[in-house]
Amino acid sequence: MAALALADSGDAVRAALDELSRNFTYGAQGGGNGSLSGAWYRRNQIHLFGVLLAILGNLVISVSLNIQKYSHLRLAHQEPPRPFFRSPVWWGGAVLMAVGETGNFAAYGFAPITLVAPLGCMSVTGSVFISVMFLKENLRASDLLGMTLAFAGSYLLVNFAPNITQAISARTIQCYFVGWQFLIYVIFEILIFCILLYFHKRKGMNHIVILLTLVALLASLTVISVKAVSGMITFSVMDKMQLTYPIFYIMFIIMIASCVFQVKFLNQATKLYNTAAVVPVSHVLFTTSAIIAGIIFYKEFFGAAFLTIFIYFFGCFLSFLGVFLVTRNREKEHLPQSYIDFGNIPGKQMLDKVQPDSNGLPYGTLPDGSDSTKSQSGEKKEV
Repeated sequence: MAALALADSGDAVRAALDELSRNFTYGAQGGGNGSLSGAWYRRNQIHLFGVLLAILGNLVISVSLNIQKYSHLRLAHQEPPRPFFRSPVWWGGAVLMAVGETGNFAAYGFAPITLVAPLGCMSVTGSVFISVMFLKENLRASDLLGMTLAFAGSYLLVNFAPNITQAISARTIQCYFVGWQFLIYVIFEILIFCILLYFHKRKGMNHIVILLTLVALLASLTVISVKAVSGMITFSVMDKMQLTYPIFYIMFIIMIASCVFQVKFLNQATKLYNTAAVVPVSHVLFTTSAIIAGIIFYKEFFGAAFLTIFIYFFGCFLSFLGVFLVTRNREKEHLPQSYIDFGNIPGKQMLDKVQPDSNGLPYGTLPDGSDSTKSQSGEKKEV
């Protein structure tokens, strides 16, 4: 019996290694499914189109964010100040944002949720690269490491994401919508959402994890409904009209409502915490929630090998780590330090260069007390 068990375990290991070798077969003849083999391309053409839409959409979003940032920087130096919504540059960024989100929306119609959602890291890393190139921001060693890890994670995600092709028709969505797995998931999610909302509203708890978990719980419904709506539109264009079924409009309403409440809680988080803290936590929670939703509702990992699943989640971990490194301490580098130029004070003249004491307040900063700041060196006299 022991020999039989050992033989079975050996067969399982060999099967897992065969699966791994097939995923890394490059240009080989025959049945290889590596990322450069002809068989892999033929089997994943639709998925690759979705991946391309997701990557391009996220890169366009990166460009739009930097254009809007550039617009805010320009407006900050104008006298008199103008509202940002009167700037053509800002509106150009807003239009590009809409184009990028449209690309992401369309991607869900061609590729699994578990493949499209983690590629959001491309938006964060791409934004850093563009800001360094065009806004002349500093490029740190952690940025290079973070972008490398994010790209490596994205490569593993594309190679080891679920290899399933399912036509998203209205009848398919109806079947999934009333399945016991999804009903249990929705009940469990509603319970967690109500508990967190109670602590947030009644107890006044505004911790970043509570706010962004509320966003992530809503995001799971968003990605389910987005894929359903996008998939049914794609099915209508390529095969048979699906927009006459009530489930299409039910999913459309869920998509709009969940997006609106996501924005509400996300705005609260960005008001209380800086972007460097919100972006990585939001990315991790959103991606995790989207992956769970894809696994439960669309059964995207059904029949997948253990080693494939392990490497997929390792790719997710690399992309999460890359986003964290890219956003770490980035906001702190741009915090301005208020100071007073004594040469611009009417009736005062600087007679000497004044150097601040290294142990005291920076020269020109305003102390908290009511006492005036004592001069640290040099003399000042009235004209």
